[in-house]
Amino acid sequence: MNEATTPMFPELPSSAFAPLSLPESEPLRQQPAASYWSDVWRKLRTNRRAFCSLLIILMLLVFTLIGPLLWPLDPAQPNLDLISRGPTLGGQAQVVDLSRPWVVPQVTSWPVSPVSNAQTLAAPVAIALVEPATTQAVRIQWDPVVGAAGYVVYRNDHQPESNQDLGLPLRTLFGGNQVGHEDRLRLRPGTYWYSVVATNGVDESPVYTTLAVDVHPGVRLRDLPQLGRAGQAGDFVELPAHPLGTDYLGRDLLARLMHGARVSLFIGLTAPLLFVALGALYGGVSGYIGGRTDRVLMAVVDFVIALPFLLFMILFKIAFGIGPGESGILPLLVALVLLSWPGAARLVRGQVLQVREAGYVQAAKLLGGSTLYLVFRHLLPSTFGVLLVALTFAVPSAIFTEAFLSFIGMGVVPPTPSWGSMCNDGMKTMMSHPHELIFPAAMISVTVLAFNLFGDGLRDALDTQLGEPGK
Repeated sequence: MNEATTPMFPELPSSAFAPLSLPESEPLRQQPAASYWSDVWRKLRTNRRAFCSLLIILMLLVFTLIGPLLWPLDPAQPNLDLISRGPTLGGQAQVVDLSRPWVVPQVTSWPVSPVSNAQTLAAPVAIALVEPATTQAVRIQWDPVVGAAGYVVYRNDHQPESNQDLGLPLRTLFGGNQVGHEDRLRLRPGTYWYSVVATNGVDESPVYTTLAVDVHPGVRLRDLPQLGRAGQAGDFVELPAHPLGTDYLGRDLLARLMHGARVSLFIGLTAPLLFVALGALYGGVSGYIGGRTDRVLMAVVDFVIALPFLLFMILFKIAFGIGPGESGILPLLVALVLLSWPGAARLVRGQVLQVREAGYVQAAKLLGGSTLYLVFRHLLPSTFGVLLVALTFAVPSAIFTEAFLSFIGMGVVPPTPSWGSMCNDGMKTMMSHPHELIFPAAMISVTVLAFNLFGDGLRDALDTQLGEPGK
């Protein structure tokens, strides 16, 4: 059979094998490979929660280090005229000279012959201010009432509706010839209603006279140098602003938060750095040596974990000679370092047990590397990422521990400010002045949350097995 066979692969013309002419273009530039830490930073920047937390941490550091330079008010200087004031941006106040005590107006020739029935006593008349009312003093006087053995002065923050709604009894004046009163009891800017009732010495009259008084800010003449102001009685001066208000002693809350941040963040950063470094060294040596030595060293770790922290905090305060009412910053720092390192030690030991059998570690060992050299040069650097994450999670724990101990009076105590001791002070006035508790508690919450979210994002960024972090 003579049939033409078709080749399996048809012949191609020689022109098909001619080299292609590519258009001229710029030579390809080889991009350098991204390093491990640049990749970590890229992942961290794409994680919005972690990056925002990092910005908050940086702002806290600026608030702590630079804030007191921009807001130079003394955090320990009390001002009894500004007790538990809410946030204010300052304003004008009238200078008042209170160096001389006020003499109560008296009627010199007034006969003291009180009536037996107080129902017949009339209401005082011509009640008026002696001088402009300020937050330093309100001085009023009135005309005497025939048959009165004395007078009772009341103060209210609203218009009284009856003689059962006169408000706070300020003073009882015995002797019908004393017809004036000076009020200096925790005055605030606003309107007060002063009521005066005549009495026969036993009962009060059913009728009264009320005077509405507008109280304006005032400052004592002797306090002007303390405020950095100059003037004389009757002048008006500018008062410093208190954006976050004042505490129960009139101290500026913003200044106390700034200085308190130095104490809280000093303990919260210094203690974790020390006990994480101590735990890393301990766990690295234990994991590398292994065997019986490792078991003994880990038994010590288990023993330290079982020690009660609060009990040893009390013992350290006694050992350092810290008495009642004294700040125990150093004992607190020592207690945190000596009792908190086992967690880091266990973490590093586990990492070292995985890395010590690596080829480069065995090669360095064969070349005569000592134990400390191998630990510091090869093993610990391989656990740096894990240690960094452990450090970011240890910082909020240390801050919260300091705040708790200061809150119960075992850590930093007044007048040294810290966020925990400020919360303890704010608890006393929480119902009437909640801003004294809200601001330091908010600082603790924001700081702890920022470090936790940053640590969570950093853990994801350091893990090479994970993809892009969630946004």
